[in-house]
Amino acid sequence: MGRDRYPRQSLGALYGRIKQSRILMVGAGGIGCELLKNLVLTGFGQVHIVDLDTIDLSNLNRQFLFRHEHIKKSKAVVAKESAAVFNPHIKLEAHHANIKDPQFNLEFFQSFNIVFNALDNLDARRHVNKMCLAADVPLIESGTTGFNGQVQVIKKVMLAGILQCWMVAYLDRELPSVTIATRKRRLRPFPSAPSGVLQVSRYTASFGPKATCLRTSLHPPSPIMLMIRSEIFGTSEDNTPELDHSDDSENAKEIENLRQESQALKRIRSSMSSDEFPRQVFDKVFKDDINRLRSIEDMWKTRAPPQALAFDKIAKDAQTIDVIVSQRDQTTWTLAESFVVFCDGLRRLSARLKEALSQSDSAILSFDKDDDDTLDFVAAAANLRSFIFGIETRSKFDIKQIAGNIIPAIATTNAMTASLCVLQAFKVMRDELGKAKMVFLERSAARVINTDTLKPPNPACSVCGVMQSKLVVDPARATLNHLVEDVLKTELGYGEEFSVNNEVGTLYDPELDDNLPKKIRDLGIEGDSFLTVIDDDEENPRVNLSLSVFEQTLPDDSKPVLIPHKINIVRKTKPLTTQPSKVTLTPTASLNGTGSKRKRSLEEIEAEQDRNKKRGKLQKNTSIDELALIDDSSSGAIIIEDD
Repeated sequence: MGRDRYPRQSLGALYGRIKQSRILMVGAGGIGCELLKNLVLTGFGQVHIVDLDTIDLSNLNRQFLFRHEHIKKSKAVVAKESAAVFNPHIKLEAHHANIKDPQFNLEFFQSFNIVFNALDNLDARRHVNKMCLAADVPLIESGTTGFNGQVQVIKKVMLAGILQCWMVAYLDRELPSVTIATRKRRLRPFPSAPSGVLQVSRYTASFGPKATCLRTSLHPPSPIMLMIRSEIFGTSEDNTPELDHSDDSENAKEIENLRQESQALKRIRSSMSSDEFPRQVFDKVFKDDINRLRSIEDMWKTRAPPQALAFDKIAKDAQTIDVIVSQRDQTTWTLAESFVVFCDGLRRLSARLKEALSQSDSAILSFDKDDDDTLDFVAAAANLRSFIFGIETRSKFDIKQIAGNIIPAIATTNAMTASLCVLQAFKVMRDELGKAKMVFLERSAARVINTDTLKPPNPACSVCGVMQSKLVVDPARATLNHLVEDVLKTELGYGEEFSVNNEVGTLYDPELDDNLPKKIRDLGIEGDSFLTVIDDDEENPRVNLSLSVFEQTLPDDSKPVLIPHKINIVRKTKPLTTQPSKVTLTPTASLNGTGSKRKRSLEEIEAEQDRNKKRGKLQKNTSIDELALIDDSSSGAIIIEDD
């Protein structure tokens, strides 16, 4: 019995196309592992896997292609090796790389029949979304968060232009986006919640010469972050150039304070690996800086001031506590226990950094939620800071969840979402886009699986609300003027009011023509980059035009910039004047109850309203949410029920 017997029976003629297909799968995490298994067992001929990440211990509870011996190895490579066992006849290729790398250009995307997105990074998802639309390749987008999931088909189609892309759907419906690991929070000198102290403490766990110094200009620099990340475990002020603040006299006092701060930190740095090192760090962070913060009286008019900690007093209370307390990750540590773990964590990290620097001058220790040394330090520092500000303390386990930005991922949700991805791919490969759906997994809804029709492009979207075209340029000869005059004005018929933009900013508009004689390459326009042309005509503007740049040496007798295929750029639709919504009724169900009579006099309307008021049927504050429209397909009537 062949491996493909049952897929062939189930899929029929489609199976032949599946065996010949080339598939790109971006992301080999929770959804990616399940999806790759499905693709291999279904018999897709060739699958390329792209993932930059490596395997962590926390991945093993839901990413079943990985085992404990795979920790720290490439997800893409291990996923390929594990999945190949399921079907050795499938060609698998792994790329341990960033999907935004130059090697993954438009030509690369165009070589595939379908692209599957299983990413946990919003920026990367936007990039793949844009590249697939530019390359005219179908994209199956997916994501999960806990019990919720989402699958969506994104594809250019005739007549309608393109289907609404993921960016619009994400903003409109707040689609699940897998485990988002790119959250950005504002650091606060006076936190009010556990996540606030964890922000600061987590940043302290990036140690080494390349660790950057972050600070604010309105408040004293975050002491833990500045001290450990820059001075104590990072680059000393002795090795950094003196900044010129001649034009910054208004902040002279603050700059002088920062200079004094750096000198104090250097003194602490010099004591690293000594017995006094934990005391000096503790006193600086949890006593001196806190007292300085308390001295700003206006800051504490509406909130309780922080309470500085005393090293000697806590050390006395902690004499009987063993460092093994750090292994109690399910219980909340006391002040003395947090103190012991903090001091022990400093010693461990100092020793590790010293050993690493002996092998490389650029060595760095980064925070990793699965690294006990850094996690212990972050948990202890966060709890000590919580005691200072009167905030609820958390267990090491809880802190790992918060500091690691861990969103609960459910294995069954990943499996269902991956299966739905393949089912939608079947419709795309059959050229049955009309049957494709946007699918949602929603535990709180009446049904677990809900669907919605695919939407047309949104004119306001910077990706799907535009025309797409290829732009071929000869980098040795092409200037911006060739693009503006020969292509946009002469060939495409643009008027005077338009602009040419790239990711950096505006390259040309009627008031910015200095760049016209410059070479395309001198303006930073390279192969596989994008240009956006915005029509500013007030009367009848075109939709935005997105040009994907391809570099190619062209014959001397040809134009140095050209569009290989003729395009017809549609005009923007004018906004419609808002009109009262109308309900079309059949003759058997007219609104006024008078049979075929279509209109009523003002007297009849007022008389009926009076009757309804007396019967209690007319509510002054009835909202549209209280109305239910039921379409009776048997009679063609629409019944309006007011609950």
